[in-house]
Amino acid sequence: MCNTFSNKFVADENNLALLNELMWGPNGIRQSEELASHLEITGNTKILDLGCGTGLSALYLVKAHDANVFATDLYADPTENHERFKTIGIADKIIPMTLDVTQSMPFAKGYFDVAFSVGAYNMFGIHEDSLTNIATYVKKGGYIAVSFPGLKADFGENVPLEMQPFWNVPEVAKYVRGIDWWRELWSKAKGVEIINISEQTCHNIAWEEYLNSRDPNNEEHKWDLDMMKAEGGKYYNTIQLIAKIV
Repeated sequence: MCNTFSNKFVADENNLALLNELMWGPNGIRQSEELASHLEITGNTKILDLGCGTGLSALYLVKAHDANVFATDLYADPTENHERFKTIGIADKIIPMTLDVTQSMPFAKGYFDVAFSVGAYNMFGIHEDSLTNIATYVKKGGYIAVSFPGLKADFGENVPLEMQPFWNVPEVAKYVRGIDWWRELWSKAKGVEIINISEQTCHNIAWEEYLNSRDPNNEEHKWDLDMMKAEGGKYYNTIQLIAKIV
């Protein structure tokens, strides 16, 4: 897997400082580059970026491919994102929006070439009809491409002792699932052809870069640091799924 853009980006001190400020989880630029390597993205490509957070995925899609991006998120402030995009010089290629993916979306059916999501799909795509619904907004021949934190295999009722303190948080057990669980869920979708279901190769470095940006003295940051120390590389992966609209 080529990490040309990501490696150059983090090698620049100013970019690295921006990345450390904006990461809400494992480096979204690395995840975006690996995900996009399976797609053909040009300056004419219209992309629906779902759960964009602070805009790292949108930044990558514009900087690396000159794509046209609708950067949507339910919680991130679109005005803050727009101001950030202006500072970076990419605001003319991105429309920032507040959007609840689980509701009817304000777009024409079949409008987008690609629906793209990094680090968020597992929070809103866990229902049997989620993929089918999103697919209606992507044209035939277009793609849905997502990546997010997951498990090499579901724990089920057998949560490892060292992970039990973290599995006491209901959202973790609900949204962090195994790759086979996702494979089964996506196999039920209508109107799509599954192109790729795999573990991203950038998993380790994307997590390392995120954890290096966390302050161990900050209680909010300490939870992630403690969790990944307990996990020790045994259970987690980053899951990548790509489907073509047929």
